[in-house]
Amino acid sequence: MSQIFFRQTIVYEEQYAPLSLFELHQQIREELEVAFPESYWVVAEVAQVNVDKRKGHCYLTLVDKGDDARQMLAQARATIWGTRYQMLGRYFEEKTGQPLKAGLKVLLQASVRFHELYGLSLDISNIDPNYTIGDLARQRQETLKRLEAEGLLTANKELELPLVPQRLAVISSATAAGYQDFIHQLLNNSYGYVFYTTLFPAVVQGNDSPASVAAAMARVIEEKENFDIIILIRGGGSQTDLSCFDDYKIAAAIGHSPLPVLTGIGHERDESIADLVAHTRLKTPTAVAGYLIDRFREAEELAEGLYDSIRMFSAQQLKATSDRLERISLRYNNNSRQLLQANKEKLEQLSRGLLLKPKSFMEAQRHVVSDYEKEINSEVKDLLHQREKYLQELSVCVEGKSQRYMHMKEHELNHLVHCLETEAKEKLQRSQISFAKRSDKLEYGIQKKMQQEVHRLKLLEMSIEANNPEKMLLRGYTLTLLNGRIVKSTKEVKSGDVVETRMKDGTLHSMIVNIDKDE
Repeated sequence: MSQIFFRQTIVYEEQYAPLSLFELHQQIREELEVAFPESYWVVAEVAQVNVDKRKGHCYLTLVDKGDDARQMLAQARATIWGTRYQMLGRYFEEKTGQPLKAGLKVLLQASVRFHELYGLSLDISNIDPNYTIGDLARQRQETLKRLEAEGLLTANKELELPLVPQRLAVISSATAAGYQDFIHQLLNNSYGYVFYTTLFPAVVQGNDSPASVAAAMARVIEEKENFDIIILIRGGGSQTDLSCFDDYKIAAAIGHSPLPVLTGIGHERDESIADLVAHTRLKTPTAVAGYLIDRFREAEELAEGLYDSIRMFSAQQLKATSDRLERISLRYNNNSRQLLQANKEKLEQLSRGLLLKPKSFMEAQRHVVSDYEKEINSEVKDLLHQREKYLQELSVCVEGKSQRYMHMKEHELNHLVHCLETEAKEKLQRSQISFAKRSDKLEYGIQKKMQQEVHRLKLLEMSIEANNPEKMLLRGYTLTLLNGRIVKSTKEVKSGDVVETRMKDGTLHSMIVNIDKDE
């Protein structure tokens, strides 16, 4: 078989001379140049962007995920050379409002290139920003529809904003200029209002910002009882970094927030989805601080107005009440004098009548008490008689029920005793049968074990007898002994020793002359 394979290999090499890898790649490059001589407009998603700051070239990784974002259908490397990238990058950013970055869908004019060392790649010669603008608009509308379907588009706006929000949970970058301006304006407000701010650091620009802001929002919600509102501010940075605030993660986090959210993203021209979902949208972090200070001032002015109104109303009420009390006092004085005079005359009449009535009243009451006493004695006797009769009937009834209950329990007890005796006899009989079976099984097992052991002893006896040295001598083997001990190795003897060799028909005595050892 190996000879046949060798002959086949020789024939193959004679007919088809092998190519080097470089020569193969050269043929691929030539074929691709013929097959794809022109440039083509290609739709793809940017998966990775790397800019060579020294040479100015832009290296892209393009992917095609089809309808399912979790499935990768195709991937390719692409290059925008330095001078062209400076022009196309600036043009794309001016039109779309954001730089060329990962996650964007783009329409590119590309030429197919194949390099012997670096493989297949695309040379980008043009970009149509209108396609990306349309795709971003479509994504924005899909996000808005999803938020509206989930009831998150207006959920935060329906929350009641505290009249004087002092405890502020601030989501921002600690190093952002807008955050520093926000804190400075709150601390140095001209009215001396006090605010308590807690920073929850987050990345507020770039691809990592949606997840970072959503995580910071989750940390705030865990401590929601410690805050009145949430402030989401960006400040600083370019207008091109606003796109991250159109992401569903940030908008959903705001929609689910149990606290009102104020945004100051620092973009005056456009309104992000985060602004639309938030309770109140302000242009800049400084505007947020001004809004809070103005709200405090409005609350203070309202309180001062209410205080003045309460003071004026109280004064009016005190004056009216004082006049009313004075009128009531005069009326009560007159009524009191009239009432005292009338009651004085009535008391005089009653005192004269009481001198005559007590004796007759006491006699009438004595007769009433005597009648009550007789009536009560009669009713008590009747009631006692009824209770005595009822107790006798109850005693007879209880005695009869007790006898029937005792008879029933005695019958149940006899039945249980009979059942227990029957079950005990049956269990004893089953135990005797089981014992007999196990006894027979044990006797049979012992006999079988004895037979096995007798057979095993006979086999051992035969094995021992087969290995008897005397019988080995009969088969042609010999035994060499030195001083009565069997010699097993050449190391146990030396030249000049006298050994005896036993055979089946006698013994030989020999002297060791030479020892040859096996290598």
